[in-house]
Amino acid sequence: MSVTENLPEAFKLAVESISSVAFREELTVRQIDSPSGVAPYSYALAADVLIAEHEHESQHGTGRFILLYDPAEPESWGGPFRVVAFAQAPLEAEIGLDPFLANVAWSWLTDALTIREADYFNASGTATRILSTGFGELADAGEGAQIELRASWSPASPQMGEQAEAWGELLCMLAGLPPTADAVSLTARRRERG
Repeated sequence: MSVTENLPEAFKLAVESISSVAFREELTVRQIDSPSGVAPYSYALAADVLIAEHEHESQHGTGRFILLYDPAEPESWGGPFRVVAFAQAPLEAEIGLDPFLANVAWSWLTDALTIREADYFNASGTATRILSTGFGELADAGEGAQIELRASWSPASPQMGEQAEAWGELLCMLAGLPPTADAVSLTARRRERG
């Protein structure tokens, strides 16, 4: 959806604040079509984590960030805005077996939001570990794992830049990149457990 003069001021401000974000260089971010029928106004981004490996770039994760705006303030949102986010990344099989992986993935999201002072409330979501084993023509693929995080939350203000930055940081951390701020890595959390 392009920002035009006919849009509510709060929504225009939110989209402008997202558009001004300078995401990490490992992220390729683009605007995509927004879902229809969920809210009167929406704006959506897609991103891929691309890391240079052996003289070419390889995808290490993907995600979506959808901003919803409904001036009627749906009761379940608790306000006029709602963010719906998705993040997915491949993992080494042994990391996928870690029983604390889902908890760590969720904490990375909430930590990223907190560190960027992105005020929010009514957060909900799921973190899913996917383990796979290749057979037949895919036997050479061996064992693998993925982590998927689906989350939504209600931003407390129309300044959405920090919300989008936190989502971008989450994508990079799930892909195994070091955090750019004071977040704790999966390896450090394992050491804390002993």
